[in-house]
This record gives sequence, C-alpha cells and structure tokens, in this order.
Amino acid sequence: MKSTELSKYNYQGYSTQRSIIIRFLWYLINYSIFKSPFCLGSFIKRFLLRLFGAKVGKGVVIKPRVNIKYPWFLSIGDNCWIGEEVWIDNLVEVKIGNNCCISQRALIETGNHNYSYSDFRLSPQSIILEDGVWICASSIVVSGTICKSHSVLCVGSVSPKIMDAYSIYKGNPAVKVKNRVIND
Repeated sequence: MKSTELSKYNYQGYSTQRSIIIRFLWYLINYSIFKSPFCLGSFIKRFLLRLFGAKVGKGVVIKPRVNIKYPWFLSIGDNCWIGEEVWIDNLVEVKIGNNCCISQRALIETGNHNYSYSDFRLSPQSIILEDGVWICASSIVVSGTICKSHSVLCVGSVSPKIMDAYSIYKGNPAVKVKNRVIND
C-alpha cells in the first residue's frame, strides 16, 4: 500500500498569475490595511482591491480584519457586505454577486488537495455566490461550491457543492432545511 510523501509536493499546474513583487506588495497591504483591527473606510479597501485587479462593485462594505489571498482572482458585485474576520482564501476565482452578505469569521476556501496522489497535489476550484446569497457567521464555503440566488448557509455550517436558489442550508455537511421567503 502506498503512502503520502509530502516531500514530493509542488505547485504543479498552479500559478498565482502575478510576480513575486506584486504578491509581496499585496501581502503588505493585506496585512496592514485589510487585516488591521482599525475601521478604515471601505472606499480605501475598494480602491486597493481594484488597484490589484479585483472587480469591485458600488457600495461594497468591507469590515476590519478581513483576509483576501489574491485580489486578482476576486469579483464582488454591488452592495455586498464582507464581515469582520472573513477569510477569502482564493487561489482561483471567487465570484460574489450583487447584494451578498458574508458574515463574521466565514471562510471562503477555494484550495484543496487531492489525497489520492502521494504528492498531495493542489486542486483548487472556483466558488460562485450568486445574487442575494447570505453566508452566515463562522460557516465554510468549500472549493467548487455554487451558491445559487438568495441561498443561505446557516451559522457554523459547511457548504455542499450546490446550494439551490432561495433555500436555507444548515449543518456539516449542510443540508437544505427549508425555503427562503423574503418579505417586504
């Protein structure tokens, strides 16, 4: 029976698509501005994200202590809220639609490893949050997930690969518990 050999690990087939200098500059800004506990204006954060290649809509609110791996793989629609201590670990594309809320300490995780290979190779997959999605506090959205329009992932839950539109999911792994009804 074969075993895992992490000494053979490499970034085979994966590229950050930016030079080490750009990544270093982003790490400095991410650490000093985004991960900072101070409440700096969202307009500064939107500007910096755009400067580093993110697509960011109007009215996006980004709270303190947010960690974003690579802005050039990030797209955020209009009027979205990114809560405190959210971690967007986007090794590949993360697309967030309009009017989405990602609550405190949520993790958006595109990275994964293929455990069926001895070198534990990296196999990241993109994540899509369609319009109106709510990712509640301390929940995890795993690589390859599509959260369809206005779906909800409840507090502390781990996403399934597909979340149906206007549906509420709960648990680990999350299962649909009811439909989402929005009242005026």
